[in-house]
Amino acid sequence: MAQQFVEGKISGNKVVVFLKPTCPYCVTAKRVLSKYNIKNGHLEFVDISNLPEVSSIQDYLMKKTGARTVPRVFIGEECIGGGDDVDQLDRRGQLEGKLKAIGAMN
Repeated sequence: MAQQFVEGKISGNKVVVFLKPTCPYCVTAKRVLSKYNIKNGHLEFVDISNLPEVSSIQDYLMKKTGARTVPRVFIGEECIGGGDDVDQLDRRGQLEGKLKAIGAMN
């Protein structure tokens, strides 16, 4: 169930952020991504905090990405890491290129 949920969310050329709203790293990821002009339907924030299978989702994210912490940020089907990773890619000028590569930007 968790695998199907995660894989279903990240399929296609979009940006998906698995998060918990009270997490400061999740807030950072949302802030950084909101600076970009991402096409409608190409950015999804998935709040897993109240889902009954939250633990199994995080276990699957661990298996898939090497970390079970949130946020887990996917650009296309590639996990680019968490909040600090998104911030660093932005500061280095590399995030925009990744977003353009999957056709997520206007």
